Amino acid sequence: MTEFLSHLFSIDGVLIGTIVPFLFVLTIVVFVHEMGHYLVGRWCGIGVTAFSIGFGPELLGFNDRRGTRWKLCAIPLGGYVKFVGDMGVTSQPDKAEADALPEEQRRVAFHNQAVWKRALTVFAGPAFNFLLTIAVFAVMFSIYGRFVSEPTVAEVRPDSPAAAAGFLPGDRFLSVDGQPVETFADVQRLVSGRAGDPIVFVMSRDGGEVTLTATPAVSEQKDPLGNVVKIGVIGVVNNEAMGQPRVISYTPTQALGQAVLETGHIISRTGQFLTRFVVGREDKCQLGGPVKIADMAGKAARMGFEWLVQLVALLSVGIGFLNLLPIPPLDGGHLVFYGVEAVTGRPVSERATEFIYRTGFFLVLVFMGFVFWNDLFGC
Repeated sequence: MTEFLSHLFSIDGVLIGTIVPFLFVLTIVVFVHEMGHYLVGRWCGIGVTAFSIGFGPELLGFNDRRGTRWKLCAIPLGGYVKFVGDMGVTSQPDKAEADALPEEQRRVAFHNQAVWKRALTVFAGPAFNFLLTIAVFAVMFSIYGRFVSEPTVAEVRPDSPAAAAGFLPGDRFLSVDGQPVETFADVQRLVSGRAGDPIVFVMSRDGGEVTLTATPAVSEQKDPLGNVVKIGVIGVVNNEAMGQPRVISYTPTQALGQAVLETGHIISRTGQFLTRFVVGREDKCQLGGPVKIADMAGKAARMGFEWLVQLVALLSVGIGFLNLLPIPPLDGGHLVFYGVEAVTGRPVSERATEFIYRTGFFLVLVFMGFVFWNDLFGC
């Protein structure tokens, strides 16, 4: 028993080594997302009755002077903001509750607000997730700078896509599929998510330019946290002599600009991955749920606090992106409804809304079940 407790509470144990980092990461991401809904909703004059981290039975909480109940609940896998006259920012209004509201509360009820206020309040959750990611990267770039190397080819692997396409040592990448590149990391970013797609490369060679086409092959590699990932590679290698690796330092303003670009790159790659996944061109094992996130949080915590913070940034942008998918009950699904309302001048009919919500909720449950199955048995 003593040995079990020692392992449970040790830095490498389940509680301290995995569960605590997981709750740290998830709580920050959820809090920031819900705070976006809350702050913008308040700014729009919408009343808030509850702000919750987690679901289920309340563990602790308090009421502020505006009457909002701030609480921490037992199931820490999400959160919500409950607005006056509504079950939450991303739900349909409770008709009976709405009709029973006194006049002063009707004025601040969510469903009685202008469509642009409702849309802005819903969009604020994902937007704050993106802002969190930008803030983390900006601080990281300000403190540590960025490690870069020149986009040059030191070696071409035999029998690789690059060898078949005619790449030569000494070639320098100028653009990848029309996008200019400045570092070798830029090339890796543009190639890694395109396994099986023909890509056009413009290279500098002997003072001139050559255009080559190569199709990245799938390669299994380990990411910095030790997870096995499948990425696209063309089979070129960069080394110290050709790449001239160095660390670039940034002013706070430059770091902020780089953070915005990096966040944009992650959003783009996430969208690219999901698009390829839907059509069956990505490995299902690349998707994970709470168990995988907990495992990654534990690994990141053992590598150092800065790695844990970076995981917060990556998870935050992922949550923000997923919430903008046009599927009810996600934020993006509600934005679609508000868009229709703004164009037609009237809300979508209750019957259509209920059907679409039920369908969307079913799809979300299926997806959640899929990633959870992946976590436990799939890969």
